[in-house]
Amino acid sequence: MQLILLQKVTNLGGLGDKVTVKPGYGRNYLVPQGKAVPATPANLAEFEAKRADYEAKAAASLDAANSRLTKLTDASVTVAANASTEGKLYGSVGPREIADALTKQLGVDVHKAEVVMGEGPLRHTGEFEVHVHLHADVNTTVKVVVVPEAA
Repeated sequence: MQLILLQKVTNLGGLGDKVTVKPGYGRNYLVPQGKAVPATPANLAEFEAKRADYEAKAAASLDAANSRLTKLTDASVTVAANASTEGKLYGSVGPREIADALTKQLGVDVHKAEVVMGEGPLRHTGEFEVHVHLHADVNTTVKVVVVPEAA
C-alpha cells in the first residue's frame, strides 16, 4: 500500500515521504490517525498545494515538544502506592499514574501514551527510570520514585 506521510513517523519516514507499508498498518493506524493519506494523484496534488501548512504544523509540534522537554530534563516525580512492608505493591504503577504525576507535580501536560515502560508496570517501591516519548525526534528519561502510601 502506497501512502504519503503527513508527519514524521518513527522508523518509517518524514513529512511528504511516499512509503510502502502493509495494508493493515496503513488502513488501521496511519490513515485513521491522520498521519498519512493514500498516494493517489489527487492526494499528491493536494499535498503539494498544502505542503507549507503541513511543514508549519510539524515545526509547531516539534517546538511544543522541545518546550516540554526543557521542563522534563532532570525531572523527578513521586508516586504513592499501596504497598506491603517488604516494598511489594498491591497492584502496580503504570503509564497513567506516571503521566498524572508529571502533570500535577511538574505542570507539564503529558499523555499516558507518551510514557514508555518497556519492562511493564512498576510493582515495587524504589527509584526507576522511565522513558517519555514526546515527539518522533524528542525523547527524555524521567526519574520516578515509588513510595508506600501513608496509612
